[in-house]
Amino acid sequence: MIVGDLFAGVDAGSATTKAVVVDGAGTVLANAVLPSGARLAESSARVLEEALARAGAHRGRVAAVVSTGYGREMVEGRTRAVTEITCHARGVQAMMPEARGVIDIGGQDSKAIALENGAVRRFEMNDKCAAGTGRFLEVMARTLEVPLDGFGPLALESTEPARLSNTCTVFAESEVISLLAQGRAPADILAGVCRAVAGRAAALAARVRLSQPCAMTGGVALNAGVVRYLGEALGFPVVLPAMPQTAGALGAALIARDLA
Repeated sequence: MIVGDLFAGVDAGSATTKAVVVDGAGTVLANAVLPSGARLAESSARVLEEALARAGAHRGRVAAVVSTGYGREMVEGRTRAVTEITCHARGVQAMMPEARGVIDIGGQDSKAIALENGAVRRFEMNDKCAAGTGRFLEVMARTLEVPLDGFGPLALESTEPARLSNTCTVFAESEVISLLAQGRAPADILAGVCRAVAGRAAALAARVRLSQPCAMTGGVALNAGVVRYLGEALGFPVVLPAMPQTAGALGAALIARDLA
């Protein structure tokens, strides 16, 4: 028997953990994003408490919680754990019903999801190495001593993006250091990094024959440089839904509502 009038989704990612709370009509009441840290069970509980506080609600009103993401099995009190592919597709379908594809680039993996009538038709996932993920961008930002939130805007200032020949994070970091030693402008190097990430995502997209309109989700969607170069690599622009970073948590919350 389901008790409560609210539903929650928790996306426990490797870099950030997100929560979304919706009501019985599927209306988003609040969301929250917190760093994941080393203890995903604790960060998942904190982010859900934060989202509920922003919604002016308490845990007793939550009828069901669906977890997703890298640490979905660590979310305590979950009603069900669902894959990221399903949750991102569900979240995008709610925000962009016309979408025919999703590219999600998270902290440690990236995915291309082809949609048909809102359902997953086919997907490809890169979860074998950090190249082409948020982790890759974090390492390059640290090497270049640029704040992560300044990465995209500075990359867009480039007039001559550098070309990175290595996509492995370790070798690419060495290549970036060499480019700095050669006097290349940080903006050009950052643009080259964004272009490399976009190229890997576009390769995934080609495998599932992704077409537009295509949504981009995940924390890397907040990097304007990657968004721009991804559009160039695909041959059509990607569209950011209203809540790109919390799309997976939204999908999980809506699936939780469907359980009622």
